[in-house]
Amino acid sequence: MAMKRSLVSAVLAACLVLMMAWGTARAEDIPLVTGEHWTRSSEQVKKAYLVGIANVIQLERAYAAANPPSEAQSTLPRFGRGLKGQTLDSVREALDAWYAAHPDRLQRPVLETIWFEMVVPGLQKNP
Repeated sequence: MAMKRSLVSAVLAACLVLMMAWGTARAEDIPLVTGEHWTRSSEQVKKAYLVGIANVIQLERAYAAANPPSEAQSTLPRFGRGLKGQTLDSVREALDAWYAAHPDRLQRPVLETIWFEMVVPGLQKNP
């Protein structure tokens, strides 16, 4: 458990250093990861991407801990409920399966696929 916390802390620190080094990024400067990128990536790269998403969510939750956003203000509460019970591996496997079943949809962004194929159905199970 301590090793996991150390790893999460190290990844978070690295992300913060990168954010400070890059300065303010414009939306058009941030690459959109699509199914094309996903299907060409190794298992380790896929996990790193998902860890990055998880860290952004954790960072936002920590930042807003004293005053958590409502569902009208943020998608994070829904994201958390919709993915309840999922693991990095289960999300990775679900994405692999979805893109394998939909090779004509490789231009679809990975975050969009997570939202509509995992979060939204998960919200129906975890209202």
